[in-house]
Amino acid sequence: MTEPEDAAGSGGHLRGRAAASAAFSRRAVLRGAAATAAVGAASATASATASAREASSAAYGDRPAYAAAPHDESRTLRVMTFNLRYASDTRPNSWAERRPVMRKLLRREAPHVIGTQEGLYGQLRDIAADLGPHYDWVGTGRAGGSRDEFAAVFYDARRLAPLEYDHFWLSDTPYVIGSKTWGNTVIRMATWVRFRDVRYLQDHQDQRDQRDRRDQRDLQGHREFFLLNTHFDHAVQYARERSAELINERLAELDPALPRVVTGDFNVPAHKNPVYDAMTGGGRLVDSWDAADGRSAQFATFHGYRPLVPDGDRVDWILTSPGVRTRFASINTYAVDGQFPSDHLPVQASIEW
Repeated sequence: MTEPEDAAGSGGHLRGRAAASAAFSRRAVLRGAAATAAVGAASATASATASAREASSAAYGDRPAYAAAPHDESRTLRVMTFNLRYASDTRPNSWAERRPVMRKLLRREAPHVIGTQEGLYGQLRDIAADLGPHYDWVGTGRAGGSRDEFAAVFYDARRLAPLEYDHFWLSDTPYVIGSKTWGNTVIRMATWVRFRDVRYLQDHQDQRDQRDRRDQRDLQGHREFFLLNTHFDHAVQYARERSAELINERLAELDPALPRVVTGDFNVPAHKNPVYDAMTGGGRLVDSWDAADGRSAQFATFHGYRPLVPDGDRVDWILTSPGVRTRFASINTYAVDGQFPSDHLPVQASIEW
């Protein structure tokens, strides 16, 4: 949540609109194209954390969080937003200590798409390797190329195919790499991707074969969506408010026929800040947590490696278009022997439209 500027080589920009088209993908990275490749608490003691973990285990057992509600696998999309906490060698909670837990969590949950925040280039490559060859990712360093933190988007390539993507910076000059003009000292940005649900289309091949070309195009369009991932400033409220305004403007420029999913660490609590009102006001987006048919227990999504806070503030959100149905929303308290994968808890939503 808080973010020191000297965090493992901070600084953070990108390129302009044309250069922004050169975002990183995992496969491009493995080919050697580095740099600019393609896109309150019940108790303040440790017992609170233990109780929280027990509650989560009781809810999910050995099952992933998405299995807690009935769903149609061919239609349901598993979305996760996760502030990864930038990699460092500082113990406790170094990246070497956290990585095995992160690996187990992500493999267990198997999200179809993950909006991440704070990941550094090497850390993202580690996660890509741990997820396996059927995952890919889009992103670029906020300081340009592989420099500084990313707002990287991982996706399961067996389920989703990116059709287009872009990046912009949360400033008055959004296509100037690394720009910051609203009083924030840390560079902030957003990455968006237009995805097609290729598995759904494959599963309905017989239906498409019976349609004419126009109907096929309609079917494809109905299984496309935009995902926008971001990380708002941790210190300056004015910067956060302007960021919300800019993102709303950018979302309005995208194809209005397609659903939107917005993931991010917004650094303000849901329902308690004008930024939340700006993002969810006017019927543009809804909070998947509030809209869900079912949900897990609530905990503060930023814990800072301290005891978890039941019913605490949610600063990490998954927002969707009103027409998207959220079957189940969860805040995942997964840890191994007391080690959490990050200083934030991942937030998940199983969605349909």
